[in-house]
Amino acid sequence: MNGDYSGQRRLAVLIDADNAQPAIIEGLLKEIVKYGTASVKRIYGDWTTPNLAGWKSVLLDHSIHPVQQFRYTVGKNATDSAMIIDAMDLLYTRRFEGFCLVSSDSDFTRLASRIREEGLLVYGFGEEKTPKAFVSACDKFIFTKVLLAEEDPAVVIRKQETNKLKGDTKLVNLFRGALDAASDDSGWAHLGAVGQHIAKQAAEFDSRNYGYTKLVDLVSALNLFEIDRRSQGTIYIRDKRSKPPS
Repeated sequence: MNGDYSGQRRLAVLIDADNAQPAIIEGLLKEIVKYGTASVKRIYGDWTTPNLAGWKSVLLDHSIHPVQQFRYTVGKNATDSAMIIDAMDLLYTRRFEGFCLVSSDSDFTRLASRIREEGLLVYGFGEEKTPKAFVSACDKFIFTKVLLAEEDPAVVIRKQETNKLKGDTKLVNLFRGALDAASDDSGWAHLGAVGQHIAKQAAEFDSRNYGYTKLVDLVSALNLFEIDRRSQGTIYIRDKRSKPPS
């Protein structure tokens, strides 16, 4: 999609109640607003079981439609099947620009890939234990610990210090690779463009995972890049190893 139409995107939000916590709901819906409008909000589970009782108190407040799915066979996850079938039905209506899949279950990997094959965006939400295959199948994947931390002061994601960040080879390579792709002849690159390149390479990347609310704060903590704050609030960065052309 050309331009920034995120606020106009119609999104279908599908929640796997068996693999998500009720405590994330406030942060989840606030996060989704960044990417579009939740035109459909459904949550799937066997509501006759006591383990989902915590969800019942929040569904009405947030207009989330519960979908009942009985467990017909022990050991088989009927909830996943119902959610996948509904997702495909919604996909074929052609009414949405994206889907939000809330689960830590690898069973949704193929669903995410199939939705993206149709040219729609997929935002995943789950715990850090979520299998890499599902994470990578999404355009963007947000770990729910971030959502909890933003809503509950008792949940703290500590800021990683410079030495630890520099020791994260994957993180450093992501930044340097994105910088190479987005930089001009002098080595400077718009921070927003760098962030976009990183997101394409690692769906789970989020500065909040490292304890920093803003991307520029994470860059500053890395202490590997020069930061140039230009007019109208634009921010450019350059690798400190770079040398200006002679």
